[in-house]
Amino acid sequence: MIRRLRKSKSIRDLVAEAELSPNDFVMPLFVIEGENIVQEIETFPEVRRYSVDRLIEEVKVLRDKEIKSVLLFGVIDEIKKDDIASYSYKEDNVVCKAIREIKNKFDDVVVIADVCVCGYTTHGHCGIWNGDWVDNNKTLEVLSLSALNYARAGVDIVAPSAMMDHQVKAIRKTLDENGFERTLIMSYSAKYSSSFYGPFRDIVGSSPKFSDRKTYQMDYRNIRQALEEVRQDIEEGADIVMVKPALSYLDVIREIRNNFNVPLAAYNVSGEYSMVKVASKNGIFNEKDIAMEILYSIKRAGADIIISYWAKDVPDWL
Repeated sequence: MIRRLRKSKSIRDLVAEAELSPNDFVMPLFVIEGENIVQEIETFPEVRRYSVDRLIEEVKVLRDKEIKSVLLFGVIDEIKKDDIASYSYKEDNVVCKAIREIKNKFDDVVVIADVCVCGYTTHGHCGIWNGDWVDNNKTLEVLSLSALNYARAGVDIVAPSAMMDHQVKAIRKTLDENGFERTLIMSYSAKYSSSFYGPFRDIVGSSPKFSDRKTYQMDYRNIRQALEEVRQDIEEGADIVMVKPALSYLDVIREIRNNFNVPLAAYNVSGEYSMVKVASKNGIFNEKDIAMEILYSIKRAGADIIISYWAKDVPDWL
């Protein structure tokens, strides 16, 4: 009688197959220039942009809750953007400042820096636009410079998210040649061209000004390509691979887990988060119940690491 295994919460907990802990989670954080700034946007409830000084306060709150891994995204003024994303590899850019400050204050916090150019280009694409489409090789040069810049600032992990061919190989080569063999790469290996990114693009200001990202991000109809992307990234030196988004791609997470033995991350993205926030605010369902069901499904599918805007809430919910 299988129902005997469900007769009390204690027994259900005893035989539970998937478990969550604060160690599973990474909190995405958005950093802007200036001082004493905390900004909210309407489409992304309770997610904020922080100046570095206020970001440090948020990292302390997270650390006190045993969330000790953060993923940084830089947000800059339009006037600082250009066609070649030169701000992304300036040694004093706002992400580098945040990396240095976090590592100075909290040496046990794992700092991950997103490596892409969409937030630093005038056109909003994830690579260098050549007039017809994104130039893969020119983009690799910029991504490598950006990753090296973050490594010099003291980052633990760089996370290339541009979905350029051979981005891991180019970054690994640049890091190794400059003495950063110990800097990890967490590659956005299976990053799909998804409609779930809307609130993120609002908070970073990274929406494409023309065209779309379907020529480099993955087609959501495909899974075999995801496996090939992961295989290639591992061969080129990725230490951790990622699926993004998570909720509509649980089958992809499971297939990657079944086929590869490296650590696997899944990004529970802004649209997945915001639609739950809005629905719960309107009394459609309880936020905690739905969020935990989503997060457990991601873990059950095979993710070792969950990047989620609920990371701050999880310790209290657990």
